[in-house]
Amino acid sequence: MPEKKVKKILIFSLAYYPNFVGGAEVAIKEVTGRLSPEEFEFHVLTLRYDSQLSKTEKMGNVVVHRIGFSRPSPSMSDLKRFPLFLNKYWYQFFAAQKAVTLHRRYRFDGIWAMMAHSTGVPAALFKLFRPTVPYLLVLQEGDPPEYIERLARPVWPLFSRAFTLADAVVAESSFLGRWARRRGFTGPLEVIPNGMDADRFAQAPAPGLLEAIRTKIGRKEDETWLIHTGRLVHKNALDVIIRALPLLPASVHFFMLGDGPDKDALARLASALNVTARVHFHPYVPLADIPNYLKACDVFIRPSRSEGMGNSFIEAMAAGLPVIATQEGGIADFLFDAKRNPDTETTGWAVDKDSPEQIAEAVQDIIAHPEQVARVTATAKKMVFEKYDWDLIAQRMRGVFDRLFESR
Repeated sequence: MPEKKVKKILIFSLAYYPNFVGGAEVAIKEVTGRLSPEEFEFHVLTLRYDSQLSKTEKMGNVVVHRIGFSRPSPSMSDLKRFPLFLNKYWYQFFAAQKAVTLHRRYRFDGIWAMMAHSTGVPAALFKLFRPTVPYLLVLQEGDPPEYIERLARPVWPLFSRAFTLADAVVAESSFLGRWARRRGFTGPLEVIPNGMDADRFAQAPAPGLLEAIRTKIGRKEDETWLIHTGRLVHKNALDVIIRALPLLPASVHFFMLGDGPDKDALARLASALNVTARVHFHPYVPLADIPNYLKACDVFIRPSRSEGMGNSFIEAMAAGLPVIATQEGGIADFLFDAKRNPDTETTGWAVDKDSPEQIAEAVQDIIAHPEQVARVTATAKKMVFEKYDWDLIAQRMRGVFDRLFESR
């Protein structure tokens, strides 16, 4: 029998490890790391940002190719300054050129664009140059499609072709799948959510660890702490949570684990509402530490104004926390409310967008009904293990790759 050929796949991604990692980058790492190197060889074409990183290196089952403007050890705020802020625009065109050059050397069997905006454009350009190479578009956008489309206006014809030239689309939510259809994609489409390491988030912490974290962050025993993990940005509606605090008992605090451009504005809002002592900011911690920070608090909350899916929600569910969220975008695929979704097992507390009053009601309901909370969190954790574990997601992605290559 002839030896089976290793399939080589080039991934377009604006960022990749070790810096500025979000849900999309985690998805790449987790999926590629679970597929056999005897069957698949992955390459990632990404921005360098940090001049101290190698232009090419092997990381697990991925060869990372870094391009673009860089500086030594940049911070998140540096990405918005010259010259690094040019990278997203520059990448859309020069990544295609670099991909064609890499293709001459590696002869890729397929390409994978991680998100339509910025990476879909170079993928579409590559597809125009190499039309016989299968092209997979994966949608994991968190911003509203209307906002993304406004950003894409300067490159609209190419942005449209990011959808219409794709041979297959994977969307992390039904919401994003419908967007792909509206943008003109007519081929095979599959909804495959982002996954998570459910066992790691569910694992019991070491003795004394939660007490140490609570002491570190300043939480007292008789308090209720709401926690948010992730970027401090407008779409996550963290301002609405702060506006809900005056409607809640003084023992309710809000803890933000992360960073972002809205931090100063959120601090000013807390001061204006006289709740500064109840609003806590904490910088990012290593991913391995997030489960314990979740368990050191009481309720996960993100009343998103928009969301492609949102890994933070299912991570909190695996950790056993009750979740308060809107049902915007992809959240509706897994956040089921007792009143709004009476025919589905309840997995959380749903609120309307921009409603501090409903947030206050949900928090008070959680505080007042611990037995109900135990039932809901058990249901949510069971759902996460059954549908969102990375091993399951990786095998579903493998099926997508197999069908993509079989069609050629």
